Amino acid sequence: MINQITKNRIAVLSDKYKRLAANKAQAIREIAFAEIPEMVYNSNAIENSTLTLKDTEDILLRDTIKKDHDIREVYEAKNLANITEYLLKNPGKSLSTELIISLHKMLLSGIRDDWAGRFRRGKEWVRIGVHVGANPDFVSELMNTMLKDYEESDDRYFLEKIAWFHAELETIHPFNDGNGRIGRVIINQQLMKLEYPPIIIPNKGKHTDYYPAFDEYRTTGKYDGFTELFAGLLIESLYKRIALLSAPKIITLSAWAKANNVAGNIAANKAGRGTIPAFRMREKWMIAANFRVE
Repeated sequence: MINQITKNRIAVLSDKYKRLAANKAQAIREIAFAEIPEMVYNSNAIENSTLTLKDTEDILLRDTIKKDHDIREVYEAKNLANITEYLLKNPGKSLSTELIISLHKMLLSGIRDDWAGRFRRGKEWVRIGVHVGANPDFVSELMNTMLKDYEESDDRYFLEKIAWFHAELETIHPFNDGNGRIGRVIINQQLMKLEYPPIIIPNKGKHTDYYPAFDEYRTTGKYDGFTELFAGLLIESLYKRIALLSAPKIITLSAWAKANNVAGNIAANKAGRGTIPAFRMREKWMIAANFRVE
């Protein structure tokens, strides 16, 4: 569970963000849309795509690819970008079976049309490492129950609900392919529905933070790992938007550390723990140039 200190920090940052964002819909839109290549790159990289961030930007922003990549990976990048853009344009969308199915159809369109937009059925069993997804005979029922439980669990802190939902969705593994990417876009759908900004789950931390959280849930039923991960990433997302909306200049964390006589490794450690308002842009830690340590 998230401690009260973290909950309070999220509440304070969220309030500040909402005040700054008031009447700045265009700015909020541009910040979010600028993140699409990073969102797409990281989510696909978690699934072992060979596309780099630069490759993904070339595909999505310039409609070019300079290396010889599998055409499937190009489709995966474009389809996931389309889904992300759709959700950013429709932040009030309610979570439902119909929405999840429609997003999956968009994701696998032109890749596996025979699997796109439907749950596993019949003999379609799946295995992820040592974990076997739910019996296909019960997938639809399990999904409906999960959605119902999510909607009715109003007594839980919002990030705990989202963390549980993600852990349960990936444990059921309702689709033949695309489960992880659909699960990660749903996290942002849930956040945006609650008027929080989207987050980016970094590929670089998948072996230390993301994957172990699945193992924890599947062996103990606990989802604290996801809750803590999502809390840290939400704080980072709020830091980023507050800085972009209020600071005159954004610089690299290393430049800030040098200007403020802070050792680079100490600054990086503070950024990673979220104790200074640093955030990542295109895989680099950044911070408002006018931030001063009290």
